[in-house]
Amino acid sequence: MSAAKHYLTDPTHAVLSSLNALTKTNPSLLLDPTNKIIYRNPSSIAFPKNVAVVCGGGSGHEPGFAGFVGQGLLTACVAGTIFASPGAEQVRTCLQNRLPQGSQGVLVIATNYTGDVLNFGMGIEKARALGKKVEMVVVGDDVGVGRAKSGKVGRRGLSGTALVVKICGALAEQSVDLEGCAKVGRLVVDSMVSLGASLSRVHVPGKGIEEAREEEERLGPGLVEVGMGIHNEPGCEKVETDLPGLIKIMLAQMLDQNDTDRAYVKIEKSDDTVLLLNNFGGVSNLELGAILDEATNQLEKTYGIKPKRIIQGTLFGSLDGPGFILTVLKLSDTGLGSSKSMLEALDAPINAIGWPHCVSRETWETTYKPLPEEKEDEEGESQPSNLKLDPQKLKQTLEPALKKLIAAEVEITKYDTVVGDGDCGLGLKRGAEATLTALDELQSDDMMHAFSKICHSIETSMDGTSGALYAIFFNSLASNMRSLDSSTPQPVTTEMWAKALSMSIEGLGRYTSAQPGDRTLMDALVPFVDELKQSGNVKKAAEKAEAGAEKTKGMKANLGRSVYVGGKGFEEVPDPGAYGLAIFLSGIADAV
Repeated sequence: MSAAKHYLTDPTHAVLSSLNALTKTNPSLLLDPTNKIIYRNPSSIAFPKNVAVVCGGGSGHEPGFAGFVGQGLLTACVAGTIFASPGAEQVRTCLQNRLPQGSQGVLVIATNYTGDVLNFGMGIEKARALGKKVEMVVVGDDVGVGRAKSGKVGRRGLSGTALVVKICGALAEQSVDLEGCAKVGRLVVDSMVSLGASLSRVHVPGKGIEEAREEEERLGPGLVEVGMGIHNEPGCEKVETDLPGLIKIMLAQMLDQNDTDRAYVKIEKSDDTVLLLNNFGGVSNLELGAILDEATNQLEKTYGIKPKRIIQGTLFGSLDGPGFILTVLKLSDTGLGSSKSMLEALDAPINAIGWPHCVSRETWETTYKPLPEEKEDEEGESQPSNLKLDPQKLKQTLEPALKKLIAAEVEITKYDTVVGDGDCGLGLKRGAEATLTALDELQSDDMMHAFSKICHSIETSMDGTSGALYAIFFNSLASNMRSLDSSTPQPVTTEMWAKALSMSIEGLGRYTSAQPGDRTLMDALVPFVDELKQSGNVKKAAEKAEAGAEKTKGMKANLGRSVYVGGKGFEEVPDPGAYGLAIFLSGIADAV
C-alpha cells in the first residue's frame, strides 16, 4: 500500500522548507522563496563568465534538481510545486536576475514534459527578448513508452537528466562555450536509455488517504509496474515476477534492437557505457544493492556490457516511491578532446549535496591484483587433548535433543513474535541443523575436536544476540573443558561437564549482565548448571531448566528487545530463549 502518512501535510510549506534547508546544508547557496529559486551566491563563483547551467521542474524529485546546485553542476534551479512545473515568470526571473551578470550565456536543461517544456520555453523567450543568450536542452530518455504510443511527444525525461546535468555542468566549469555545452547535452540525450519500475504509485502530502486505498486495489500484492513514470504516470505493463525476471524484462526493453518500437539507441558490447541505478526514494539501500548486483550481472552475461562507471543512489526521486530507474549511457565522442569527454565530465569534482559520493577515477581505472587462491582453515586448528568422548555416544545424546528443538521452532517463533522480533525460533533452528551436520562429520574421540566442529557450526549459522551468546558460551565451555585436561587419556565425566559449565557462566558474565530473573535464557541455563553441579543428575537439572523457563511468564524483562516491546503479551508466554534452551536440555535428559 502506498504510504499515506507524512510529517508535513501542507505541500507548499513542505516545498519551501525543503528548499530553505539547502541553504543550511550548503552555505554557498541562496533562496528566492517567492519564485522558489535556489541559486549560487555570486561571491562563491570563481569564474562568473562561464556558461550558467540552469535546471528545474516540479518538486518531489529531490535531490533533483535543487540539490545539484553548486560548483561543477548547476548555477541555479527553479522549482515548482509537487509534480508541477514552475511558471514562466519564475524561469524568467531566474534567467534575468539570479545568475552571474557577466555570464557568456545560459544553458537550460528541462525534462520532456509538456508543462516543463512550455514554461521553460516561455521563460527563455522572455529572457532572449531582453538580450540574454540562452540555449535549451530537452531530456527524453525513457523507453517505457514506445514510439507508437508517444507519438509527437517523444520520450519522457527520467533519471538520465541527472547525467546531462553532471556532464554539462562539468563542461561549463571548464569554460566550454554555450554552443559546445548545448551540443554535448543533446548528444548525451541521444546516447542513453532509461526505464523505471515500481511496486506502487506514491502518495502526495496533503492528498486524501482514499488515493492510497485505490492504488492498493490498482496494483495489488505481487505485481510490479514496468515503465512507471516519476509523476505517478502508469507504466506500460504490470507483471508478476521476481527480481531477475524484472531486470530481464527491463534490459530487453532498453537494449533489444529487434524491438523497433523501443530501440532508440544502439548499444553494443564494444561500446563504453555508464550505468545509473536511480532510487525513486522508497527502496531500501539493502534492496537497491541487490537490484544493482542483478542488473550488472545480466548486463555482462546477456549483453556483454561491463560499464566503465556505475552510479547508484537517489538522484531524480519520486517522493517515497518504492521503485527505481535503470539508465544506460553510451559514452559518445564529444568532439571537444579527451580532456572534455563524457567520462571525464562525469568524474569531475563537484560541490553539491545532492550528487552521490562516488569513488575516484583512479579507483575505477586501477587494475587490482587478484588474491592468490589459498585454502583457509575455516575452523582454526584445534590442539589435541586427552579428553575422550565416543563420537557416536555424543551423537546419540545430542541428536534427539537437537531434533526436538527444531520441531519446536514454530512455537518459539510465536512466543518471540509477542515479546521480540520473531527471529529466535529460526535462529535456534539454524543452529540446531548446523550442529546436526557437524555431528555427522565427527570421527575422532577427542572432545576438543568435537567442540571445534560444534562451535564453528554455531558461529556460522546463528546470528543476532542469541547467536552471539551461544557462540561465546560454547567457546568458553571448550576453553574451560580444556583446562580440565590431564597428561593421560581420560573420559569426560558429568562432574567435569558441571564444573566447565559453571566456569562458562562466569565467563559469559564478562559480556552480559543477564542473571536469573531478567527474563533471558539465563533463567533456564543457570538452574540447570546449579543442579547438575550439586546432584550430578541430568534429568533433575533439565527439570530445573524447564521450571526456570516457565517462571519467565509474566516476568518483566530487564534485558534484550523485550524491554522496549510494548503490550501485555509477555504475561502469557515464556521467554523464547529460555523456553528453547529448556526444550534442548530436556531432550538431552531424555537421551542419557
